[in-house]
Amino acid sequence: MNNSLGNTARLIGAGLRALLVLTLVCGVLYPLAVTGVAQLAFPDRANGSEITSGGRVVGSALIGQTYTLPKKDPTNAEEPAVPDLRWFQPRPSHGLGTNTLNTRYGLLVSGATNLAGDNEKLIQQVEAAKEAVVRDNSTPGHPVDPAAVPADAVTSSGSGLDPEISPAYARLQIHRVAERNHLPVARVEELVSAHTDGRILGFLGEPGVNVLRLNVALRALTAG
Repeated sequence: MNNSLGNTARLIGAGLRALLVLTLVCGVLYPLAVTGVAQLAFPDRANGSEITSGGRVVGSALIGQTYTLPKKDPTNAEEPAVPDLRWFQPRPSHGLGTNTLNTRYGLLVSGATNLAGDNEKLIQQVEAAKEAVVRDNSTPGHPVDPAAVPADAVTSSGSGLDPEISPAYARLQIHRVAERNHLPVARVEELVSAHTDGRILGFLGEPGVNVLRLNVALRALTAG
């Protein structure tokens, strides 16, 4: 009996010591080490790739935002959002959830519609989005050719949170943005070119334009 109690006590003691050691190593030392290395080597990414404008954080380079006009009735959830055409617009967002906290973006749960390519609802969404892109971006003397509308202008990404658009979609918006902000078209073209990122290592992925970074630069240009 005494030997059994002694063995049990030793096992419990060993287990408690292992628990304390593993808690210290895995729950304290390892997170501190990883956090410290991240803050030293990649401080921007470690802190959420925040983007600032006017001395305040306006978003993350990793999460898409919408740029819409204020609602006439903020309490009316059924009132459709109207894009603010002074700004470059992102991809459409059709996710799995709704957002009741951060009104700057229409998603709380990341995800796509998961609708098949021949789904009638998806077809209607794409056709309506294409009509809106053509209508909103056509300016006097520069009508948008429906055949020139890129796919990312009318479809959401797999996550629904894509912060980038294709260079083709950014260029399609140049004349509209220039007109709405009373800027020379050439100046807006330079802005888009300066914010177009190439492929990673020159061959991975596709070129893209971060919409938030581009609009922050546009704000600075119009403010100046």
